[in-house]
Amino acid sequence: MLTTKEIKHIAKLARLELTAEEEEKFSRQISSILEYVEKINKLDTKGIEPISQITGLENAVREDDIIDSVIQSDILKSAPDRDGNLFKVKSVFE
Repeated sequence: MLTTKEIKHIAKLARLELTAEEEEKFSRQISSILEYVEKINKLDTKGIEPISQITGLENAVREDDIIDSVIQSDILKSAPDRDGNLFKVKSVFE
């Protein structure tokens, strides 16, 4: 179980201000998490190959294809009001 002093130190590092109730609550919760991690650390993993994902997918990223974009003049044709090559809109500031 983590001590209140250790919880205060962790909170200070994280720049958190904790109440006494929160210190007690987080002491229990973090201690519980650390106990679980300790159980996992005791597992025999010799002969098990490390993996970074389990889906079997390899490269799911598509190729970067260069395509023609919409022509600015075509877009400006649909503008209700414009000023040269710019959309003209109502002012948002008074």
